Amino acid sequence: MKNTRMMRAAALVLLAVFMLTFAACGSKPATGETQAQTATTAETKAAEAEQTATTADALAPTQTVTESASAGNTVLVVYFSATGTTKGVAEQIASVTGADTYEILAAQTYTEDDLNWHDQNSRTTLEQNDKSVRPAIGSETISLDGYSTIYIGYPIWWGEEPRIMDTFVESYDFSGKTMIPFCTSGGSGIGSSGANLAANAGSGNWLEGARLNSSSDIAGWIEGME
Repeated sequence: MKNTRMMRAAALVLLAVFMLTFAACGSKPATGETQAQTATTAETKAAEAEQTATTADALAPTQTVTESASAGNTVLVVYFSATGTTKGVAEQIASVTGADTYEILAAQTYTEDDLNWHDQNSRTTLEQNDKSVRPAIGSETISLDGYSTIYIGYPIWWGEEPRIMDTFVESYDFSGKTMIPFCTSGGSGIGSSGANLAANAGSGNWLEGARLNSSSDIAGWIEGME
């Protein structure tokens, strides 16, 4: 009887050990599989999110950087200034009128050598001798919406407007706007430059304009046009 009980007890112990070993062996693969599945799911979601973002970027329209009339301002001063002289006059006009300003920048900056009018092969000499040349503009585009009066300034090169000014006026619609050209120069007047710009623009009400410098009575000039 005693031996039988001992054998039964031993059998129960072996059974318990076997059950624990089976449970332990069964749980480890399940845990590993669950972790692997979780990691795979996370990677899949991350890949899908990345793909969604990439697709959204590809479908998003290209934005054109523009400026428009600020705080309801209706006056704008547009200018091109290779040496800073025209810029100074443009800023004076803006100060008197309270206008916004927009600077036309050349995509390829004009160097001192480019501006050498004594050199028949300088960049500006070649450009000014060819009325079909249209130098590229490097500054951001601007919205003219809301502006009713636009002062447009430039230096006089070889007796005319720089060709980059022709590029500018041919790129915009000035319908319904009063256009007032002004120029700076060492001695030449505005000449036919204003009329040239008006013809190339094909829109806008272009006034005669004037040659100005830093000592000009700009306020008086503006009042005289009103």
